[in-house]
Amino acid sequence: MRSPSTDESATPLSRCLVCNCNRTMPLDGGSLAEAAGATGALAIHRQLCGAELPAFEAALAGAAGEAEPLTVACTQEAALFGEVAAGSAHAQVPLRFVNIRETGGWSSQAAQATPKIAALLAAARLPEPAPVEAVEYKSAGTLVIVGDGAAAIAWAERLAGKLDVCVLMTEGIAAAELPSARRYPVLSGANARVAGWLGAFEVSWQAANPIDLEACVRCNACVSACPEGAIGLNYQVDLDKCRGHRACVAACGTVGAVDFAREVSVRKEKFDLVLDLSREPLLRLHQPPQGYCAPGADPLAQALAAAELATLVGEFEKPRYFAYNPRICAHSRSKKAGCNRCIDVCSAQAIAADGDHVRVEPHLCMGCGGCATVCPSGAMAYAYPSAPDTGARVRAMLAQFARSGGRDALLLIHDAHGEKLIDAAGRAARAARPGSAGRGLPARVLPLAVHHVASAGLDLWLCALAYGASQVRMLISGEEAPEYAQALATQAGIGQAIVAGLGYAGEHIGLIDAADGADWLSAIHALAPAQACARPAAWNVAASKRAALEFAIEHLARHAPAAPPESIALPAGAPFGTLEVDRKACTLCLACVGACPAAALADNPETPQLRFIERNCVQCGLCASTCPEDAIRLVPRLNLAEEVKKHAVLGEAEPFHCVRCGKAFGTRQMIDSMTARLGTHSMFAGAAALKRLQMCADCRVVDMMSNSGEATIFDVRK
Repeated sequence: MRSPSTDESATPLSRCLVCNCNRTMPLDGGSLAEAAGATGALAIHRQLCGAELPAFEAALAGAAGEAEPLTVACTQEAALFGEVAAGSAHAQVPLRFVNIRETGGWSSQAAQATPKIAALLAAARLPEPAPVEAVEYKSAGTLVIVGDGAAAIAWAERLAGKLDVCVLMTEGIAAAELPSARRYPVLSGANARVAGWLGAFEVSWQAANPIDLEACVRCNACVSACPEGAIGLNYQVDLDKCRGHRACVAACGTVGAVDFAREVSVRKEKFDLVLDLSREPLLRLHQPPQGYCAPGADPLAQALAAAELATLVGEFEKPRYFAYNPRICAHSRSKKAGCNRCIDVCSAQAIAADGDHVRVEPHLCMGCGGCATVCPSGAMAYAYPSAPDTGARVRAMLAQFARSGGRDALLLIHDAHGEKLIDAAGRAARAARPGSAGRGLPARVLPLAVHHVASAGLDLWLCALAYGASQVRMLISGEEAPEYAQALATQAGIGQAIVAGLGYAGEHIGLIDAADGADWLSAIHALAPAQACARPAAWNVAASKRAALEFAIEHLARHAPAAPPESIALPAGAPFGTLEVDRKACTLCLACVGACPAAALADNPETPQLRFIERNCVQCGLCASTCPEDAIRLVPRLNLAEEVKKHAVLGEAEPFHCVRCGKAFGTRQMIDSMTARLGTHSMFAGAAALKRLQMCADCRVVDMMSNSGEATIFDVRK
């Protein structure tokens, strides 16, 4: 079908503008019309950023007053279109840009990419994610430059006119020379520490040199007086050269800046920004906080860091990327360790233990979402965009892809680093000569851009498969922290075990590794499609992670190629499973019931029983770590039987009756075990004291206050 141009047909009623970029993409306006929301065939522009720019202005006027934004299928000239819109009478019209060129049109399979381009256009028309609470930063521009003295002073001289600068020399102090004009504070010390974030950094250090640089007037009297030359124009005493003449003290006189009796003190100051020029960064984090730069010794890197810090003055905000529900958190109970996965995976060290729960510092959170991906209970969730918002994009893409004739969709999840790789592959494909290696993305690959590749987890992957995707892959660029790549690989292994256990053939979930120059594009082209779900799901992704997983798994099981087994073995660390209880060792103390954060374990008020609802279990291990008898073992698996939602009895015991009143309390096994363990203790010496262990709480008190020879109910029974 021939693609109509703006010269050949009237502009349709559409809020989407598509350009074939000087006829370098074979776009079909008729096939793309539905995805673009057009009436009739979609007009395909040739030079929308040039000769046909008036068409963009006309579309702006047509979109005025409408709720739906104007979508432009071009990201290269986004700045131009934004500038034109801002200078027009319709600056209030929201704009949205989507890349169909490098992701689809520039590819060796461009002729088959119409379903993919339609899917991208359909997703671009969806509403923006719902706004969330903002995290605010306030910076007045107070900057501390820490590290090598000479380099710190050199950068302080350059930045003093832009920022409120302070220098803290911790290295190379002997080679430093303080400026003659006191334009900013210069301090010295050792063992510097940095904590905090943009606008709220706390820097501490040990002040140990005999000369206090804040009191020093730089008169050079001490420099001239020192017979060993131990004091230079850095106005610090080189203690290795100093022989204790103390001539400098006399020369300083009433100024009092030199004091060898001064005790080593720890000083703390607050700053908005930190430029760390230390040989080894004071914060060794893969994702340091905003406002902290550690460029090392490279002058170019230092210049870039200084330029960045100079812009961080004022008020800033970012989304609060996470949502935390402490009620279902499985971190700890009664000082017993459970799940630490969010703490272990966070590359910004924004999450810390806080009693039975965890605490997230929103100013340190960078929105990677790895905590939500590894959380088994859903207590930690990714809030911006939320799972329902991202799920809506995935569903719209896959549904439009299928309607447009696409098959075997591969959802490629990537972040900004992955986007650069995809763009480079598209440009290489366009520039390649026939028969060369430039291929671009395959036509069946649907790229899904996210803030961080670790923010999409098992719930979204399985929902994508339920929506009809053949495969899901995460593009790892090598810029991620190693913890995230490992976490994604572990979660992908769990997801693949679930899908394979349900009977679907092929490799459905995994990583595409582009780190260290790996040929990621060839790896994608080499992927054989996996078996897809026969009937795509129609529901939306639930906000609750456990609910989303349950919906996806039930749908995949219902439409599996064959009847799936009742139970599927899963790798360690899976969020589903059962418990094995050693009934001989278990005394039914029920400590595990109190420790369970997911209400998977319960007692029976009628009889001594330990009951278990497998559907609720998140395999956190709190029950096992709490059990005083070490009688519980985790068994990761996916149970598809209906009984998974009902109480199962893991242990039961004969009730023990009070030897005084006959009332049932505890279990015989527990009382026998307690009696055996405490029988040799001095506090329970004698038959009477030991017998009290076999009484209920009320009778124990009565027995202690009455005659020990009093008849019991058992004497009456005789």
